[in-house]
Amino acid sequence: MKLSTLIRLATQAIRKNKMRATLTMLGIIIGVAAVIVMVAVGYGARSRIHQQINNLGTNMIVITPGAAQQAGVSQGAQAFPNLSLEDVDKIRGEAQLVSAISPVIVGRTPVIGKAGNWRTTINGVDTDYSTIRDWQTTSGDFFAADDVRSNRKVAVLGNTVAQNLFPDQDPVGSDIQIRNAIFRIVGVLSVKGQTASGSDSDDVVLIPYTTASQTLSGRTFIPQILASTANEQDVAAAQDEIRTLLRESHKIQGDNDDFTVKNQADLAAAAESSTKVMTLLLAAIASISLLVGGIGIMNIMLVSVTERTREIGIRMAIGARGSDVLTQFLVESIVMGILGGLAGLILGFTGAKVVGHFTGWETVISPIIMLVSVGFSGAVGVFFGYYPARKAASLNPIQALRYE
Repeated sequence: MKLSTLIRLATQAIRKNKMRATLTMLGIIIGVAAVIVMVAVGYGARSRIHQQINNLGTNMIVITPGAAQQAGVSQGAQAFPNLSLEDVDKIRGEAQLVSAISPVIVGRTPVIGKAGNWRTTINGVDTDYSTIRDWQTTSGDFFAADDVRSNRKVAVLGNTVAQNLFPDQDPVGSDIQIRNAIFRIVGVLSVKGQTASGSDSDDVVLIPYTTASQTLSGRTFIPQILASTANEQDVAAAQDEIRTLLRESHKIQGDNDDFTVKNQADLAAAAESSTKVMTLLLAAIASISLLVGGIGIMNIMLVSVTERTREIGIRMAIGARGSDVLTQFLVESIVMGILGGLAGLILGFTGAKVVGHFTGWETVISPIIMLVSVGFSGAVGVFFGYYPARKAASLNPIQALRYE
């Protein structure tokens, strides 16, 4: 029997019992739709994280204190206050592949402006910070090297801070108070958005690190050093170069470093690993609906075999072989699975768009996942339709003809 004839007969059999067929396919429809929506949310999260990591800067390398092991126990990043301005100067003076470097002194304190006060993060940085983070100003300019050398009280505001302290006006040239010191605003940064951890990148005030060490901490300890290379291809080699220089500076003899050097690829890999696990978990949970739908197809096909026993007997009596009957019922279950998959595809695509619209989450619908979902729904039809089809093919024609 031709495949086109088998598909036509399968479609006719489904149309004869539209309501039953629809209810049978409902599990497949919900399963495919759930898989597409869940994976779209997971892929959207991965895409958003990649975008946020790329927003961190250009070929950025992050150096933090710590990560040494003592007695076989990893102490973790920032476990030791052992990065200093001498380390920054050594890297700046001796590293061949590092094109920009900046210490980062971090503090969190209320800032007083024209419209009131706003608690925010204060970062003491060098002039290279804007290059490393690829962060431009929308108003004014970044502070200059002379401001850093002279410990001047100048500040560059993130967009969030600017909007809260100076709503509907350009704050450049105005003053803010950080603790007991008055700072002159020289620039406002462009919008960066959220970080990969969900915090607001724009909720920050940048000041010279020399001023920050006096105003914020009074310590020589540097909690973080940022660096970058001119070319992306140089990042790995620059990491090794920085590690060698810091080991020399810290007089490290063994294998364990007392600092950590990471780049954006490391951050992206860690973030992608966690989101990949989340996506697979969501897809696995949603796939349970497909299995439930497959069981529904098997149950209905078994009922169909019982109802059509006499029809099967007539087909066999006029020359149909067992393999023909098996193929006919198997095609019916496959058609039912694929139709359910296509309906689920439309519902899942629509559902992903609706979820993204009402929640504000970014959703990315993968064409590959769409094809896999429909293919899997067809495979479910094959798997759960085979037993009823085999049962139909094994009927005795004489007994089938006598069945009432």
